[in-house]
Amino acid sequence: MAEKGRSCGSIDEFLKQCELSGDSAYSAFKSLLEKLDDPITRADARIFLANLQKRFHSQEASDQCLQTFHFHIHDILLQDYQGLSLSLSLTLTQISHSCLNFIRFEFLFPYIYLSLRFPVTDYLRLILGQFCYQRRKKLTMMVIPSIFIPEDWSFTFYEGLNRHPDSIFRDKTVAELGCGNGWISIALAEKWSPSKVYGLDINPRAVKVSRINLYLNALDENGQPIYDGEKKTLLDRVEFHESDLLAYCRDHGIELERIVGCIPQILNPNPDAMSKMITENASEEFLHSLSNYCALQGFVEDQFGLGLIARAVEEGISVIKPMGIMIFNMGGRPGQVVCKRLFERRGFHVTKLWQTKIIQAADTDISALVEIENNSHHCFEFFMGLVGDQPICARTAWAYGKAGGRISHALSVYSCQLRQPNQIKIIFDFLKNGFQEISNSLDLSFDDDSVAEEKIPFLAYLASVLKENSFFPYEPPAGSTRFRKLIAGFLKTYHHVPLTADNVVVFPSRAVAIENALRLFSPHLAIVDEHLTRHLPRQWLTSLAIEGTTAEKPSDDVLTIIEAPCQSDLMIELIKKLKPQVVVTGMAHFEAVTSSAFEHLLDTTREIGSRLFLDISDHFELSSLPGSNGVLKYLAGCTLPSHAAIMCGLVKNQVYSDLEVAFVISEEEAIFKALSKTVELLEGNTALFSQYYYGCLFHELLAFQLADRHPPAQREYAKEKSVEMIGFSSSAISVLNNAELSINEAENSSLIHMDVDQSFLPIPPPIKAAIFESFARQNMIESETDVKSSIGQFIKRNYGFPIDSCTEFMYADSPLALFNKLVLCCIQEGGTLCFPAGSNGNYVSAAKFMKANIENVHTDPKVGFKVTEKILTSLLGTVNKPWLYLSGPTINPTGFLYSNEEIRDILSVCAKFGARVVIDTSFSGLEFDTEGWGGWNLEDSLSKLNCSCSPSFCVSLLGGLSLKMLTGGLTFGFLVLNQPLLIDAFYTFPGLNKPHSTVKYAIKKLLDLTEQRPGNLLDSLAEQKRVLQKRYNRLKETLQSCGWDVLQCYGGVSMVAKPSACLGKILKLKGSSKDGGAATNVDTYEAKIDNSNIREAIFRATGLCINSGSWTGLPGYCRFTIALEDGEFERALDCIVRFQQSVVSD
Repeated sequence: MAEKGRSCGSIDEFLKQCELSGDSAYSAFKSLLEKLDDPITRADARIFLANLQKRFHSQEASDQCLQTFHFHIHDILLQDYQGLSLSLSLTLTQISHSCLNFIRFEFLFPYIYLSLRFPVTDYLRLILGQFCYQRRKKLTMMVIPSIFIPEDWSFTFYEGLNRHPDSIFRDKTVAELGCGNGWISIALAEKWSPSKVYGLDINPRAVKVSRINLYLNALDENGQPIYDGEKKTLLDRVEFHESDLLAYCRDHGIELERIVGCIPQILNPNPDAMSKMITENASEEFLHSLSNYCALQGFVEDQFGLGLIARAVEEGISVIKPMGIMIFNMGGRPGQVVCKRLFERRGFHVTKLWQTKIIQAADTDISALVEIENNSHHCFEFFMGLVGDQPICARTAWAYGKAGGRISHALSVYSCQLRQPNQIKIIFDFLKNGFQEISNSLDLSFDDDSVAEEKIPFLAYLASVLKENSFFPYEPPAGSTRFRKLIAGFLKTYHHVPLTADNVVVFPSRAVAIENALRLFSPHLAIVDEHLTRHLPRQWLTSLAIEGTTAEKPSDDVLTIIEAPCQSDLMIELIKKLKPQVVVTGMAHFEAVTSSAFEHLLDTTREIGSRLFLDISDHFELSSLPGSNGVLKYLAGCTLPSHAAIMCGLVKNQVYSDLEVAFVISEEEAIFKALSKTVELLEGNTALFSQYYYGCLFHELLAFQLADRHPPAQREYAKEKSVEMIGFSSSAISVLNNAELSINEAENSSLIHMDVDQSFLPIPPPIKAAIFESFARQNMIESETDVKSSIGQFIKRNYGFPIDSCTEFMYADSPLALFNKLVLCCIQEGGTLCFPAGSNGNYVSAAKFMKANIENVHTDPKVGFKVTEKILTSLLGTVNKPWLYLSGPTINPTGFLYSNEEIRDILSVCAKFGARVVIDTSFSGLEFDTEGWGGWNLEDSLSKLNCSCSPSFCVSLLGGLSLKMLTGGLTFGFLVLNQPLLIDAFYTFPGLNKPHSTVKYAIKKLLDLTEQRPGNLLDSLAEQKRVLQKRYNRLKETLQSCGWDVLQCYGGVSMVAKPSACLGKILKLKGSSKDGGAATNVDTYEAKIDNSNIREAIFRATGLCINSGSWTGLPGYCRFTIALEDGEFERALDCIVRFQQSVVSD
């Protein structure tokens, strides 16, 4: 054997080189590894190692070798407590009778005696040990001073691994983090026969030593391979690689089934040391410190020294297979609760496999933990010696250790498995792409599994939406198309009601749906279930004219509501006697099981001529086994009559209290379209994230179903109306027919929306982070969702708006909803709402819909269609109780800016006439051409007017952050009122859908970010302004080249232009006009272009949606929204050019 090993040189020469230094010893073994890697010299190199080990055969010699020659070769015994090989730990249930049949009976006599002295399982181990494959009882391992030397820490970890059944690693792909000299990876492969073990370590010397140890155990002393029962060697099962945690597996696309780790859990007392480059030529001291200390990782667990574990877990989530298991060695110094929570808040089920106490390693400095205690309320857990049972803090432990005492700490082995692996993988895949800071607030630990089953899939869906989309796409006012399809799909699948998305309208809440429906029909008398009147205007509930009283008779426009019990027989009696035009009611629980009560209501309202809105919220179950529902039973067999609609509010969820969305079902196309438009007019849109959340619940109930398994139900048609029903109110008909609301695109069409007040520009990462974090957080405290101070600072900084103790803040899902409540206050006061020409057309249409008295304020084209002091003075002198709506500083839709001097002059005129002023800042904050502007200081302007103004004069500030923050789906509106009488009037109209706590959390976080200068959010907003200016310039250039007169724009997301060159020309379209493959028109169309049809002509010819002069209030001037996605904007420019080419001279 000695002869064979001589090709590697003499042992004396080798030792002489090793004796020089630790670096020299490493170089010597590195050269030896090269020979082990070469199949030609491999056997000789292994023989050389065998001879080298024999040179230091005694324990004393072996220890001296480490001191003198800077390496140490020793054996690690793999024996259990009884001295039996751990590889033979078999239970009675694992034994087959066929195995025992081969054992000669007389051969068992020696073991019968043993069976009387040992437990049955131990006895069987002895027997089977004679006949099963004999695994080795020890490993031969080498270490050098610059790597981790096995001690209690790693031995305890191996004991924890032994607590698992043999099958956990067998045939699995495994990675060990922080493998050190590789002994656990090799032992794991030796005992459990995994498919592959990847031993990973950031220390390059450790990897080299691990590979040497692999050869030491894969080959016998003669250099021959040692085969296991499957005819494989350890070389087939184990690989070692230099890797920062799981980087090697991630970079090579390796999916793991098991991840085990025993890695540092104390911050380095010298943080600068961790910034050094890690190379094999680094100092021994530094390389060895990598096994004891870690650097800050950017996780909240850093404060406990567990940051590296946290990063390992999150990296592991990305590479582990769905049913994979992670096993980590956890020092108990931070406390067991902290250790366990590290895994649970990332979505793991946790099992403690094993726990013991070990003496704190003498070469590990715990002063960093003392420093943490000094700067926080946390106390670490140490013990005095191994027998101490009362924990002491790190400060006490440090002092006791310095005085010569022995300190210990708990050491636990945790086994962790993801509770919903696929969804959690999606969540962390999103977080690792620039949103790492959110993981510190992520909490996926749940006491109730039903909560986890709702929240985790939603967070996964939200993460995928935020990752895959740079902006939130346009959704029709009727609600998200996907959400409406899911509602229809649920009703079809579980209740056999064959509806489509075009039968469903989505509302922010049930209360909003009821109020909008009543405003749409504006009946003189309505009967409403007493449980559904809480959020209706008080005026409606107190307007009943009673003969013989002095109460003032209500006007013809006032709606009177009679409250009634929801019991159907009592409700029907009231309907027959009072003959209301509209009925809104629910059903008692005992009546909701069958359809008879519903059918009776349908027949009665049809006979009387009443519109029926039936609420099924209390009886609608989002469940895979929903209870019986009489209304839906009826709809499964019969169509819904045209005079009836079904309402349902969704508030029953396990996770987000008060997160509400509602839907209305109607099979009458006219009702569907009208209700959709009321959402756009009165609410703007239903909050997108509410639809996302409940959409996930519906999706979870539908995802596992086979599509179209049941044929469509054959339903009977509803009976015809026997008497004339109330139609839409005259004001509703006028507005719905004439208002230029957004054009609803057909299925698979590709319209370009330059007719909506929404930004489709890329959403800045800080906003995506705030959105996700708001839903990921648990147990938010009130101060985290109280936006009052943040909004106050925002309007003070941007507009100089004064705030005092009397100031009241109101919030809603959109500024439009708040504006409409102010319109009601104006109507109640008998005021006149004054709109400057060039105001937002949706706001004007909404006021008309609610029957407000309206006056148009002429604006001066010479100054960009602004209100001037002279024009305003001449108007207000003729108006009773004027209310002035003013968009500013940025005027929507023109994009002009009011200067501080101009707004001061306007307010001075309003103060003189006692006008109430509503300044709408919703479209401000994106000014991109501000040279010479200077901003606003309303506090200075108002302070000079207070002493001379009329008592009725006041200024209310309306605003929103959807455009300012370019948040897309995150909508938020605020209203700031300063006058007590107006505040009281506002609260008489309670039906306001307020932002959910998640929205307020996100808004507060974003507003606080804008206070940090400079910051990523401010940088993103500045970039968006530059984009908008470039968009304006390009659109202006294109329009002018096509003969449009373009008005100068200084800010905002829209601009206006007049199609001078197109007017009077003819547009002829034959058949379908194509826009990128999607048909936008199927009929022949011919028109002479004028201001009244320019919008329709452009839409029919190109699929481009804009607003005409009837929307802007500026004769001939059309509105274009410029905040489109890049590709859509380019298509829009092409549409404008193509339209110009399509028209011909008359």
